[in-house]
Amino acid sequence: MSRRTARETAMQAYYQMEIRKEYETGAVSKYIDGATENENDKSFTREMVNIFIANKEEIDEEIVKNLKGWSIDRLSLIDLSILRIGVAEMLYREDIPAKVSINEAIELGKRYGTDDSPSFISGLLGAVVGKEGLDE
Repeated sequence: MSRRTARETAMQAYYQMEIRKEYETGAVSKYIDGATENENDKSFTREMVNIFIANKEEIDEEIVKNLKGWSIDRLSLIDLSILRIGVAEMLYREDIPAKVSINEAIELGKRYGTDDSPSFISGLLGAVVGKEGLDE
């Protein structure tokens, strides 16, 4: 598995947590174990899930601050899950350049979202980079 696939697994875990409204590791632990065989990728996925759980309010706040004419409740759960990964990486993973986080989120949007998802994701995450002064 690659880091891209590990992100995909994390996005699916975020989606499951949102559907169930259960934001805890136990809610997705079995899923991660079944979807991920490579220990490095499993570790990355678990770390991204733990970052999200520990910082959900701040991550969602960052998304809300950068929505223009939308509320977070109107976002598709797929787009929301992808945005959460991008924001979590940009704010809490100093080892991942912001442009990598944005590009990976756009790729997830192309694969799982609607035709409008990639540009929407790119615009919102680009706004986060600009406002937070993150290095691209």
